Amino acid sequence: MRVLAFDTATGATAVALRDPAIGLELELRDDPLPGERPGHATRLLPMIADLLARAGAGWESVDRIAVGVGPGTFTGLRIGIATARALAWARELPLVGISSLEALAAGATFPCADSGAVRAADSDGVRVVLAAIDARRGEVFAAAWRGPHRELDPRALRPEALAVVVGPLVDADGVSPLAIGDGALRFREQLEAAGAEVPPQESRLHRISAINHCRLATGLPAASPTEVEPAYLRAPDAEIADRKRNPRST
Repeated sequence: MRVLAFDTATGATAVALRDPAIGLELELRDDPLPGERPGHATRLLPMIADLLARAGAGWESVDRIAVGVGPGTFTGLRIGIATARALAWARELPLVGISSLEALAAGATFPCADSGAVRAADSDGVRVVLAAIDARRGEVFAAAWRGPHRELDPRALRPEALAVVVGPLVDADGVSPLAIGDGALRFREQLEAAGAEVPPQESRLHRISAINHCRLATGLPAASPTEVEPAYLRAPDAEIADRKRNPRST
């Protein structure tokens, strides 16, 4: 099955094409520099076209589309999911929504080229992976998996609450959870103090890879484009600000 996938839940725009039958795995990324605005609106469609051209493939060779549904930034998710719906309708392709947190966590269990990274698999089984995306406003979006089994449901947490959830994720042998993502980097101090292990900042484990969306989408049922919805977990920043200005209106 050939899957085209993309994710715009964070500042990065990630696009991938995977077809395990022929060993095809291609990914393109646009990571804005510090202080730069995300390029989702202007970069996503050109990157998809570029990716298909590099693969020497047309839309007729794509079997399904997968899109990251967050949680993440409101604007990024709106752009990514609207694009996925439009492409699915136009190309008459099945669409699969993928948790951006689950795709991030999957990067610690699927093989990758980052040979220097701390891995989540060990000789005794599978280590818990805590995926954390920076939610701004002093919070992270977080969830945890042990292999395919979810140990912590996705939620928005302040750093002190994030530290509290780490304890139960330590296994019976004292193996600490592996915390990854830009949220783990932002709150490294609190996570490490609570017993989690956070890989070095340069580790690829902290980046959401659209290749993992492709892998996850292969084993999931497709949906109608209208059924794929963003997983915001909290109200958009503009709505939160409006509630603070007009508390009686809520």
